[in-house]
Amino acid sequence: MADSGNWCLIESDPGVFTGLIKDIGVSGVQVEEIYSIDKETLEDLKPVHGLIFLFKWQGRDPASATNQAPIEHDNPDVFFAQQVIQNACATQAILSVLLNSRTIELGEELTNFKGFVSDFPAELKGHAISNSDVIRAVHNSFSRSDPFINEMNDPTSKEKEDLFHFIAYTPINGCLYELDGLQEGPRNHGPAPGDSWLEKVGPIIQERMARYEGGEIRFNLMAVVDDRIKVYQEKVAAYESQLKALQEKEGAEAGAWLKGEIENLQGDITKEEAKREKQARENKLRRHNFIPLIYEILKGLAQEEGKLEGLIEEGRTRAKAEAENAKQRKAAAAAASGGGSDDVDMYE
Repeated sequence: MADSGNWCLIESDPGVFTGLIKDIGVSGVQVEEIYSIDKETLEDLKPVHGLIFLFKWQGRDPASATNQAPIEHDNPDVFFAQQVIQNACATQAILSVLLNSRTIELGEELTNFKGFVSDFPAELKGHAISNSDVIRAVHNSFSRSDPFINEMNDPTSKEKEDLFHFIAYTPINGCLYELDGLQEGPRNHGPAPGDSWLEKVGPIIQERMARYEGGEIRFNLMAVVDDRIKVYQEKVAAYESQLKALQEKEGAEAGAWLKGEIENLQGDITKEEAKREKQARENKLRRHNFIPLIYEILKGLAQEEGKLEGLIEEGRTRAKAEAENAKQRKAAAAAASGGGSDDVDMYE
């Protein structure tokens, strides 16, 4: 695999991925983070076009040794690109879902790109992605302007930092496929007609996670779904049509449950609009480099005699107090449970 080639590392965040999809020119879809792959959670998000799974890279695919799903080569119905450049795996996983969908409106840029590379082998498709000025520019527009962030290295490198990788799961022609740009080809997990792939993919992901040591919790799962506001608006329109017909038949007081459903959906629309405003603000903040501001603040405090030293000492005192309180809470919890407790490293 080549080096980063001016591809930056981007965050595993639904707001980032939704913005990336929109900026490439794709319409009508968004990305939602999901914390459970149970039937009820996925039912609320339907239609789901694909899942994007983030996991810790271990130098080789932990599932490859026993994964019985066969790798397919040169299947013309499956868009598969090998990852030939580091830091591109997030965007490549997103593209794996988008370019294999039969219903998503890709927009002019991706439609032309897909048509241009359709007959390319997997490796050349990967090179085409890495050399696309538009895709690379959109990807890099979501980089964090922070000189202290370490970019993810090539998974084949010998660096000791933890490396993470994105892959995609998506239905294609009635089968569930696993699309991992670091593999030789797409893995076909077998027949999964309609929405049954959502039931099939859960155990596959759970089995993959179970292959890691018990303390490993650094996984992330996101779904590419239809625009939620549009989904809610269509449901509101359908309920309003039903309500109108019912009231014409039974009177203006009829249809209380329909009114309740409409009110709930309108509340969902308001929440979704607020969430998008928050995501847009966060994306702007990601692009802003606060280091010069912090430097000037510290410089100003240092110039005012004693202020910076006083704040540093205050911070140290507060940190010690918080550490002691945490230690006491931990001891109290251990005593209450009748045993000890192990330290757990949290990851977001």
